[in-house]
Amino acid sequence: MMAKKQKRQKQHRRQWVTFLRMLRYGVNNFSRNAWLTVAATAIMTITLFVIFLSITSRNVLVDTVNVLRDRVDMSVFVLNEIEDDAVQEIREGLESLSSVTAVAYISPEDARENFINQNRDNVETLDAVKEATNKFPGTFSIKLEDINNTTELREFVETNEVVQANIDPAREPSFAGERRSSIETIGRAANFAQQVGIGASLVFVVISMLIIFNTIRMAIFNRREEIQMMKLIGAEKSFIRGPFLVEAIVYGFFAALIASALGYTLMFLAAPSLESYQINVQPTLDLMTFYAGFVILGMIIIGAIIGIISSLLATRRYLKL
Repeated sequence: MMAKKQKRQKQHRRQWVTFLRMLRYGVNNFSRNAWLTVAATAIMTITLFVIFLSITSRNVLVDTVNVLRDRVDMSVFVLNEIEDDAVQEIREGLESLSSVTAVAYISPEDARENFINQNRDNVETLDAVKEATNKFPGTFSIKLEDINNTTELREFVETNEVVQANIDPAREPSFAGERRSSIETIGRAANFAQQVGIGASLVFVVISMLIIFNTIRMAIFNRREEIQMMKLIGAEKSFIRGPFLVEAIVYGFFAALIASALGYTLMFLAAPSLESYQINVQPTLDLMTFYAGFVILGMIIIGAIIGIISSLLATRRYLKL
């Protein structure tokens, strides 16, 4: 029993020593060829940097679009002489729609008062309002769950008898015409930017894997005699492959640190300018700051995965293990 225990301890000790040797050889390989190391790390850094920006940009876009959607109201204009019973019936009908989240009615008097308050410093506009004979329409301000989906609202407006009897023929609803196109552009722009980010990330991942693949291949070629000798003396496959895996992981580790530093720096420097254009970047910055450790760890894991896959492909093909 004691002999078996000692044997297991020796085996574990030998495995630990072998693991440490693989780590040492892998780190040595990383620093052996400076130019290849710089090239592989640089490409990996660009790849992780693009991935970092894609993820953060998507989050910023989502927050910005949500804010814009909250600010966008669909408006249905009705005649200024509409009766209170009709207003209540239309309001209840709109609130019953599954796509509608909120409904507010602005009376012609309130609309006129709001317009005057908004243009208090414009004397010419105020004089024109006082002299105007036409009255402001009543307005139903409607918030939708999805501003790009106005089908249910449109059908209600076009088919409801009370709405059709009181709708202002001189003003089309805001979900039609040019205003509808502007609203839909918000969602399309966000989706397009997200797809571009994903596409760019995939392209750079492939490029990075090819660079690391070739780097490991050249390292194998330069050490072919040493590798052949290790095979002849009966070295295990894992021991021969291990240093190359470690080397690739080290590429990913340093690239992740550099890419994270560049990404954080760029985001914080660009934040004031982005906010001046009404881009909602602050929630993303707060999230990145609070979870900075997890962000960096995630970047390291992504870099390590890219390096491991590239190294495994190279060693499998060129070591014939």
